[in-house]
Amino acid sequence: MAPEQSGSPAASQSKASSELPAPEDADSGGGWPLIDGWARATLSPTGLRLWQTLNHKSACLSCAWGTGGQSGGFRDELGERLQRCLKSVEAIGAELQSAVPAEVFAGRSLAELQQLSSAECDQLGRLDRPLIQRAGSDHYQPISWEEVQDISAAAFARPSPERVASYSSGRSSNEAAYLLQLLLRALGSNNLADCSDLCHAPSSIGLSRVFGSGTSMVSLESLQQADGVVLVGSNAPANHPRLMNELIRLRERGGTVIVINPVLEAGLLKFGSPAFPIRSMLGGGSEIASLFLQPIPGSDTAVFLGLQKALLDSGAIDWEFVKAHADGWQALIEQIETTSWEAITGCCGLSREELEHTAARLAACKAVVFAWAMGITHHANGTANVQAIANTAVLTGNVARPGAGTMPIRGHSNVQGFGSMGVTVNLREPMRLALEQLLGRPLSPTRGYDTRALIEAAAAGAVDSLLCLGGNLYGANPDSRQAQAALGRIDTIIYLATKPNTGHFHGLAARQTLLLPVFNRFETPHRTTVESGNNWVRLNEPGSTHLGSGQLISEVEFLAELAHRLHGTEPIDWRRLQDPVYVRELIARTVPGYAAIAEIDSSKKEFEVAGRVFQEPCFATATGRAQLAVTPLPELGLPNANHFGGLAAGEQGLVLNLITARSYGQHNTVVYKQGDSYRGMPHRQTILVNPEDLAACGLRANQRVTVQGEAGQLDGIELIPGSVRPGAALMFYPEANVLMRAVSDPESGTPAFKRVPVLVRA
Repeated sequence: MAPEQSGSPAASQSKASSELPAPEDADSGGGWPLIDGWARATLSPTGLRLWQTLNHKSACLSCAWGTGGQSGGFRDELGERLQRCLKSVEAIGAELQSAVPAEVFAGRSLAELQQLSSAECDQLGRLDRPLIQRAGSDHYQPISWEEVQDISAAAFARPSPERVASYSSGRSSNEAAYLLQLLLRALGSNNLADCSDLCHAPSSIGLSRVFGSGTSMVSLESLQQADGVVLVGSNAPANHPRLMNELIRLRERGGTVIVINPVLEAGLLKFGSPAFPIRSMLGGGSEIASLFLQPIPGSDTAVFLGLQKALLDSGAIDWEFVKAHADGWQALIEQIETTSWEAITGCCGLSREELEHTAARLAACKAVVFAWAMGITHHANGTANVQAIANTAVLTGNVARPGAGTMPIRGHSNVQGFGSMGVTVNLREPMRLALEQLLGRPLSPTRGYDTRALIEAAAAGAVDSLLCLGGNLYGANPDSRQAQAALGRIDTIIYLATKPNTGHFHGLAARQTLLLPVFNRFETPHRTTVESGNNWVRLNEPGSTHLGSGQLISEVEFLAELAHRLHGTEPIDWRRLQDPVYVRELIARTVPGYAAIAEIDSSKKEFEVAGRVFQEPCFATATGRAQLAVTPLPELGLPNANHFGGLAAGEQGLVLNLITARSYGQHNTVVYKQGDSYRGMPHRQTILVNPEDLAACGLRANQRVTVQGEAGQLDGIELIPGSVRPGAALMFYPEANVLMRAVSDPESGTPAFKRVPVLVRA
């Protein structure tokens, strides 16, 4: 393994950072493109219905920072206006498409459908009738709902419950999520894989170890009292645009925003928000980063250990808080003292001066929120990264008080709600006991499959039936060939979805694949709830669909009918669960912190989940104290070209650490726009590389190259020079998944999407 470049990639000041090479047409994020996007959407044929939907009392379909619910379409949980973003417009616009023409499935073979990109799949339209693909057929064909239910019940009525499983995304409601886990656990299966296994599982596990709760401890109101934010491994301008409004306001009140990211994202330097239209149009946007650090990808534990060492050296540790409210600090302090600056800076690629300057700015803040996204969790040591951040928050006394705390930035709109409802292989003890009382018998002691374990089990022939509640299990996994082959060994797969995606054409079962159309959130004919990333439970009012002749079903209705066919009326009336009010009664009885949901239909009062936003330093651990722990430095390095078979004599090439990421016009695996003007990447067959790396190996901008990974390769990829740290590169997910082996964090099972060794060859 060769060491990575460790020279300082950027100065600590945002002014110096902004002098790094950046695309000429994107010196800030947001701005006119967002306003233009709103205008185009408004003037489109679906513009009127789009605005009606935006004002519907239902939560945003996009990220877990979305708005809506009882506060109204454009309001957040504090009642503030103008809190919708272009991501929300794109997501709603896609749901307002017409039905997929019948001739698409009748006339196009599966081989033809498999040639479609993610964007092309999404643009086929809405699913409006149930379909089946049987072994030996190269088409999806219509099927009746009665036959669907018969096939589904037969598939899950297995004598070996460990051979049935589910996978889910955060697109659905709390009620559907609760029914899904109750259905499987009553069968005796804990195989409840979820999209969170591929994103924030390290956050849930790491924070639970430190604080006893795996979610954000910061409410929106608390965030607005902060004078400092440390934002790590997040491209919030693209993935969580509404958060940018809070960062803009923090800077306006004199606060500090410290950004840590190997890629110098334009929107993290300056962002033009539609909530501030005059400034966006005339002023080029608002300043975001006060400091910008570009460490080596995967070295975040070293970065935070360096900050801790600088804080210790300067006397900035809050000893009174630490000794009163934390355990394990002695071993952590010993690690800080005995780890040399050379080891820290050599690991992260930042200088001691940069880390000391950042620590000083951090110490000068009165109340700091530590926020992060998948740039922290998508590593082989993702859980340790999260614990290193939590350690830093405790050592500085920035937890459990107004304006301070830890805040993982969740992705899909209800991904956190699924975890709360028990769709997890890490079921908490209080909920386990409550479910056992409800069902009248012990739950299976077998842990169950998380998402990566599910793929491995399927590949080994250990899974017979799989129910997918939304999501794209094929597209979201690393090593696309392995994922396709594994799904192909499952006897029956049931997909509940609103639109086609690549997984429906590549993730086909061995015998039968069902593709079933369901209502989306603003169409569902009954009330549902979702949970935001800041623990706020929103109530969605009933709606209607524009697909008048469609044969859609609500997820709650489908799951309750399946449960009835499998379980009858014991120990609960399963068919009665078609009434979401009854489901919410059961949620109130069995889900910790959710007692208020029992009254939400009559009161219409949305609420904060109890026991998560710590107002004082009494944590949900066994001792009531934060549990600090040593976080070892990762062993980072890149293989040489011989690892990939070597370069021919005279052949140009270089080995890089590849970061896979979403583009600005993308939501999870769904692509809305092919290009990414903010990064200067005109299409999805591109790789962003530091200009110094290109010059060093004799490659040139816009040259077409082969990118070879450990699991596969991509040809005809265009080289784009950009502001990524030397030694690193960036490509788009999920297309780049084919390159990577499924290397995962052993603590959480989350794949290392942000650190993929590749050989770029001419």
